Amino acid sequence: MNPLLVPFDDAPFSKIKNEHFKPAFLKAMEDARAEIDAITASGDAPTFGNTIEALEFSGQQLDRISSVFFNLNSAETNDAMQQLAQEISPLLSEFGNDITLNEALFERIKKVHAKREILPLTTEQRTLLEKRYKSFSRNGANLPDDKKKRLREIDAELAQLKLKFGENILAETNAFALHLTHERDVDGLPEGEKEAAAQRARDKGKDGGWLITLDYPSYVPFMKYAKNRELRKKLSLAFGSKGFQDNERNNEEKVLKIAQLRHERANLLGYDTHAHFVLEERMAKTPEKVTAFLNELLEKAKPAAKREFEELARFARETDGLKRLEKWDGPYYSEKLKQKLFDLDDERLKPYFKLENVIDGVFQVATKLFGLRFEQVFDVDTYHPEVKTYRVFDADNHFISLFYADFHPRPGKRGGAWMTSFKSQWKKEGKNSRPHISNVCNFTPSTPSKPSLLTFNEVTTLFHEFGHGLHGMLANTTYPSLSGTSVYWDFVELPSQVMENWCYEQEALELFAKHYETGAVIPMELVKKIKASATFQEGMQTLRQLSFGLLDMSWHGADPTGIANVKAHEEAAFKDTDLYPPTPETCMSTSFAHIFQGGYASGYYSYKWAEVLDADAFALFKEKGIFNREVATKFKEHVLSKGGTEDPMVLYKRFRGQEPKVEALLERAGLLQGA
Repeated sequence: MNPLLVPFDDAPFSKIKNEHFKPAFLKAMEDARAEIDAITASGDAPTFGNTIEALEFSGQQLDRISSVFFNLNSAETNDAMQQLAQEISPLLSEFGNDITLNEALFERIKKVHAKREILPLTTEQRTLLEKRYKSFSRNGANLPDDKKKRLREIDAELAQLKLKFGENILAETNAFALHLTHERDVDGLPEGEKEAAAQRARDKGKDGGWLITLDYPSYVPFMKYAKNRELRKKLSLAFGSKGFQDNERNNEEKVLKIAQLRHERANLLGYDTHAHFVLEERMAKTPEKVTAFLNELLEKAKPAAKREFEELARFARETDGLKRLEKWDGPYYSEKLKQKLFDLDDERLKPYFKLENVIDGVFQVATKLFGLRFEQVFDVDTYHPEVKTYRVFDADNHFISLFYADFHPRPGKRGGAWMTSFKSQWKKEGKNSRPHISNVCNFTPSTPSKPSLLTFNEVTTLFHEFGHGLHGMLANTTYPSLSGTSVYWDFVELPSQVMENWCYEQEALELFAKHYETGAVIPMELVKKIKASATFQEGMQTLRQLSFGLLDMSWHGADPTGIANVKAHEEAAFKDTDLYPPTPETCMSTSFAHIFQGGYASGYYSYKWAEVLDADAFALFKEKGIFNREVATKFKEHVLSKGGTEDPMVLYKRFRGQEPKVEALLERAGLLQGA
């Protein structure tokens, strides 16, 4: 018997074999199609219940199988599973298209949607109805056949262009390598970075020396530490000219074509620009609002950024007699200045952050804020022996969630840190089905002589992912597609980013930041140094982020058909954010994969948007007390439990009593003086 085709609550990891997945997917898709056919074949008039609700709860077994498979493919994969992913992903894509392009199904949805004003629906039901209708209409279901045909042509061409854009960037990255053979050329690099560069040289068959590439783990340390200015310049220009050089990998035409096709697609669907199309489903709503937001931050951050840049230029002049600070000098002298200003070393901090203590600490913070209790259990099936499991209960001892914690690197697990779910939360037939949430990280494991000790950055990462986890655990909605983290892109980082704030507060740190050998609480002068260094060159960092957001909006927030020169267009977009002298050899757009290959087109602003939300939210905790139960309860009731059931700004204002103010972010970042 295939364990994936038997209804299950806890995922039966130990019973699942690779050969179970594809048959399970095929059978679950067949069953889900039958459920859709039953909806469209119904002789009854379409209602919210027999159409929208029936569609929402269709394919649940397929959803469970998908969550198990794709989560394992990230956290515990192998060659066979990766091959299966290549086979299964197109099948799921085709299945999704079959639903979105099902005209009989859309006709029923349209009929319910047309009566939405007179139907006795709850707020959540109205949100679900609108979401379902838009998932069809925003993919062209309302268009006449000729325009549907053009839409499909555009989508096919965009898919190819984006793929080729990314292939060119990868090829450009791989085509460049700096093989250094003299010790003086790697002067300044930390020993660990030299070892890594030497290993890269050996891996590439070089006879000794050090290999520096454009991959971030190689490029960033070299730019920060290498004393040889000419080599930094060479590397910087190579990095900045990806997709811009006069060769077969040039991306300029692709940038123009992608922007134009997106604009045409938006026009076909009835939107002024691609940004209008995207932002309809975001908190920001309009390109005008995004641009105003970015410009407001720019106005307030620019004075500080200019001061910081002048300080850095002066430091470089005094240190090495540098007459003009260039882009390839910035990271190097910033690192030197930071070391001079802050005497802080991760090795001094790590003894206070034993992993088990930090886990206990984040649980205690959640207990003090939300009344939760975490009980480690050993009777839940896991996909690896290192995975810890907890049952989570509320103050009234009701079961809230199952929580999986997977914290160490190993072969078969991708890098980074993330939150995911093995089962969503929903309510049906009087039962509140609770979620199964997972946090996956890659922290340094213990050694024979020392336990797992975290850097401060890893501590904030653990709190960050746990914030996402709470968003999933505390979900309390009716419909699974509106539950937990199923929210707008520019809202989802609020619960995670706000949790990081407790890592800097003495009252929270005293709960868990204790020396693993002596039990002594972390000295607050160390925490003060952490806080002080966190705002180092914040003005310059803010300007950099804003420049990317403004460039994104310049491509997608207006008609791009008149743009003929990518570099000239980019220079105009950057004119208010540039601090360094221009470099004619480089171009950002031709390698800006976030917006021309990934999913951030018209969305790059959301990084800063979420920072404003979290700073503004935590300001209320600071004002009332960081463990104030009344504020925490409001945050739980209006943000964490509500998922995507209402417009996020409505939810945020219910919690905060007002729209978020950028001043909270500026104050935290130390930029109010510049404003």
